[in-house]
Amino acid sequence: MRDQPRQPEAADPNQASRYQPPGARGTSRRQRLARIGRSLWQPPRPHGVERPERVVGPLELFYDLAVVVLVAVAARHLAGHLNWGGLGEFAVVFTLVWIAWANGSLHHELHGHDDARARSTFLLQILILAAMGAFIPQASGQRGAAFAVAAAVLFAVLALLWLLAARGDRPEYRGPSRRFVIGTAATAVLIAGTAFLPAGARVPAWGLLDVAYLAGFAAIFLTLPAQAVALTVSDALIERFGLLIIIVLGETLTGVVAGLARAPVSALTLAVGLTAVVVGFGAWWTYFDFSGRREPRTSQTASLQWMYSHLPLTAAIAAMGAAMVSLADHAHDGRTPTATAWVLCAGTSVVLCATMLIAGSLQAWQQDRGLYVPLARASAVVAVACLGLAAARPPPLFLGLALVLLLSIPWGLAVARRLASPADSPAE
Repeated sequence: MRDQPRQPEAADPNQASRYQPPGARGTSRRQRLARIGRSLWQPPRPHGVERPERVVGPLELFYDLAVVVLVAVAARHLAGHLNWGGLGEFAVVFTLVWIAWANGSLHHELHGHDDARARSTFLLQILILAAMGAFIPQASGQRGAAFAVAAAVLFAVLALLWLLAARGDRPEYRGPSRRFVIGTAATAVLIAGTAFLPAGARVPAWGLLDVAYLAGFAAIFLTLPAQAVALTVSDALIERFGLLIIIVLGETLTGVVAGLARAPVSALTLAVGLTAVVVGFGAWWTYFDFSGRREPRTSQTASLQWMYSHLPLTAAIAAMGAAMVSLADHAHDGRTPTATAWVLCAGTSVVLCATMLIAGSLQAWQQDRGLYVPLARASAVVAVACLGLAAARPPPLFLGLALVLLLSIPWGLAVARRLASPADSPAE
């Protein structure tokens, strides 16, 4: 029998797909590396690209903690310099730090990705913030020039980040973006210039720059397209502002505990310290019961009011923490020291007023005016009473207990109105 002609073997498709010429393998590898590079280092998101599903991540929390470290250093410095000069220095430095924090937070909210680029830019900001924090205790003295240089570098970095993000802007965003980048860069140059001023002139100069920057930002913000407002105050940003309040409140607790730990503790000292903690808890209660975790209206003015009202609120809470340390230190005094009484009581007054300013920007204000309008009036009366308490300067324990009582009045009013209108109460 003759041998049949041998048939050619069928090609293995898997083997054929695995075989690639050397040049093709190199191209494929470069493509994979390019894809990985693009995923790790993405370009900034252009204005108008929403991410409604975005949640606050651990990177942003770490950045917030770094900022609060500077707030704590400034508050501790204020605790040792409770006078008009110390309070003014604290207000100026705190505002500068808050502006930088809000700047970096808004940039990530509008343009950031969860990639290596965001981690690198946040790390760079944190490193500069750490340097600034080292200079804060002597910012009005011999380390003021170093603080100015560090702050100038931070604002220069922020200007560069906004410039890179603005390159892909649509026409309606280009004008506001250009003005914002120029303003931030000019602020960096002017802050650097304060390093050459006499020590006594630096803090007033920084204060003027704070005011000018906030005014300039407001003017630019009000020229943004209407659709940009919803992007600015997102759920994630609302959470960020609330988390900063919580972390700053945590630092006030740390200050009180540290103050009690470094000195002999009597029953009276412990009672004053714990009462101070309750006052801080009252500030938390006031903010989150009436304003926190709620969306502002979508107009430019309401969004700006919402953001800016958080500045005095956060600063007041930090200053109250500094006064709480002094309150515990003077627990046995017959009258509360003047500066301690005024910083603590005026801080409580600012917390009440700023909370109502935030509430006035909320959608909830329009939906429940029957609650918020009487609540705002009661808070204004209580804020004035807090100032009267500061002028009276009772003993530390009585002053703390009186503040707790005053803070409970708006909350009691809100509960009473809810009980009187059970149909309007939120379902459980």
